Amino acid sequence: MKIFSISDIEGLIGIKAHTIRAWEVRHGLVPPKRTQTNIRYYDEEDLKMLLNVVALNENGYKISKIAKMSKAQITDLVTQLKSDWNNDSVQMIGLSKATIAYDEEAFSAILAGCISEMGLIKTMDLVLFPFMKRVGMLWQTGTIEPSHEHFAANLIRDRIIVEIDKLEKPKIANPKRFLLFLPEAEMHETGLLFARYLLKKCGQDTLYLGPEVPYADLKKVVESYHPDYAFIVLTSLNLGRDINKIIGKVMDNLNVPLLVAGSLISEFDILVKDRLTPLKNVCDMVEFLEEL
Repeated sequence: MKIFSISDIEGLIGIKAHTIRAWEVRHGLVPPKRTQTNIRYYDEEDLKMLLNVVALNENGYKISKIAKMSKAQITDLVTQLKSDWNNDSVQMIGLSKATIAYDEEAFSAILAGCISEMGLIKTMDLVLFPFMKRVGMLWQTGTIEPSHEHFAANLIRDRIIVEIDKLEKPKIANPKRFLLFLPEAEMHETGLLFARYLLKKCGQDTLYLGPEVPYADLKKVVESYHPDYAFIVLTSLNLGRDINKIIGKVMDNLNVPLLVAGSLISEFDILVKDRLTPLKNVCDMVEFLEEL
């Protein structure tokens, strides 16, 4: 069984270490275990319980009241909250628990429930993009394993593809052509696939090339496909310091307007350029496409 330090727990549940210690000292909530050398640690069951405590606390239950409940009562209340698919904080906690446990069935059930109730666009905006951003940060800091991120990202990827296949593309007059790809060193497809979903929903045409397309190939593709726009998504944290350099390399090999989305766009200053349109969030993406 995996063990966690209090700094790991802090990252996983989104609560400061001093608050977790206060819960322990004042209310006896989830006291840590200790190694033979007296080092404090938490196990997976402790983590699940703390995630449940956070879920209840974020939904109006005071810590003093939660501390008086049995584990069964806490679990039952969280189970009731899970049935509210519009409760994005609870669903994110559920996805976190499923990811840590590599529980594909539970993860997929949450995806299906949220999308059925809210639709894919709202689910991506309120649940999945914030969740994946947090997972990426936890992986970067070593709190979770790279395999956890791959587990979650691939299940989300598969679900978006299912939603794309289910869509009936409306017929519109003079659809635009979009070239969708990720530049070299960018592998995270979630945002790009979501862009493909939005474009199909709007009736636009797409050529989807996927991740890590060599810069040298772009001119050939543009000459053959003749897109009206190119669309990239930048999310890998290690690309942040080079984001303007990457955008510049892409634009050097394209002669069409470039749309850039992804979490890095809202975190770093993007240099203003002709033919460049940064899309900082889902609302920006939807609004741009609706105005075409």
